[in-house]
Amino acid sequence: MTGSQSSFPIEERYDLKLITTFVLNKKYPIYNWFYFKEGFSRDFVEYAVNLLWYEPKVVLDPFVGVGTTLLYSREKGYYSIGVDASPLMVLISKVKTRDYDAKLLKEEAQKLFKVKFRKPSLSSVSSFVKQFFNKYALEDIVFFNELINSIEDEKIRNFFKVGLICASSKVSYAYRDGSVLRVVRKNTPPFRKFFKRFVGKMIKDLEKIKFLSSEPEVRLGDARHLDFLEDSSVDAVITSPPYLNKIEYTKVYRIEYELFLRGEEPDLLRSFIGLSSIEESYEPSIPPVAKAYFKDMRLVLKEVRRVLSEGKKAVFLLAGGVFPTGVVESDLELSKIALEEGFKVERIVALNKRVATRNRVEKIGWARESAVVIRKE
Repeated sequence: MTGSQSSFPIEERYDLKLITTFVLNKKYPIYNWFYFKEGFSRDFVEYAVNLLWYEPKVVLDPFVGVGTTLLYSREKGYYSIGVDASPLMVLISKVKTRDYDAKLLKEEAQKLFKVKFRKPSLSSVSSFVKQFFNKYALEDIVFFNELINSIEDEKIRNFFKVGLICASSKVSYAYRDGSVLRVVRKNTPPFRKFFKRFVGKMIKDLEKIKFLSSEPEVRLGDARHLDFLEDSSVDAVITSPPYLNKIEYTKVYRIEYELFLRGEEPDLLRSFIGLSSIEESYEPSIPPVAKAYFKDMRLVLKEVRRVLSEGKKAVFLLAGGVFPTGVVESDLELSKIALEEGFKVERIVALNKRVATRNRVEKIGWARESAVVIRKE
């Protein structure tokens, strides 16, 4: 909890706070296709590589999200591997990091947008989803989704599927507030024109980035069980697990799952983190959800240590959890566990912080967002 003594020195670099957010990705082609509020920026991955003090050859991100670590790795010539428990995140990461024939994409786009509109049935769309779109936009979205699902080539089909997902999110009334979706009405452009422009932008973006490594391996999976990876098979891990207090990411993507990935909804939390029963002993002041979270993070660290080569490093970006009883300092807790699991804790760099309050008004401290650098001993 806040105020506890730590044997781990904490460097403060709050001038770099923006790199921990997805905001900076808005300026980068491909990185900016899908706005992932919970994600970090390309700039953070670049900073994390600098923290390693060596050029990695194989990079693992066991909580891959929308593929920012993998994209940066392809740019720099590192082979990369991504794992996530969310089918949506895996789809987006795969599409963003693949090689394409731009000519084929342009030809398919021309065919797609030449099809005359036919009013689709919205009977299969729930009232929950309907509230987030105007009727005409929703009809267009369902119409294009049916067309895209009929594309035979899986790579091309998924490219347009992700384009449709991204464009749909930009014209919806959905506002993601933590783990809750709220309706915020606004003026939206005609969907067909907007979608066509967005697809054109995606194709142009592919020509703006030069990749120096082969396509990454992206898998649906559990970060606690990386069975497909051999011992000592990667030489860097750059990742950000779901934050304590903000573990549940699946609810806020209910729209995407219902409209575009029906039947593929994850059964559990995005990362499975925080689901374990609690058997280990922690400070009595740590809430049960935090105990479960760190129990699962111990399992993740065990796997990271197994697959990481000797002397190589992992960089974890994570934030403190705020509870009525106080702030749980996630960076220090993770560092303690890492030490127990045979890592050396090299650095903790605090990059951002926010005021922690109880009952929304009573200040109880600060919650840090930190990069924790650990090395396999």
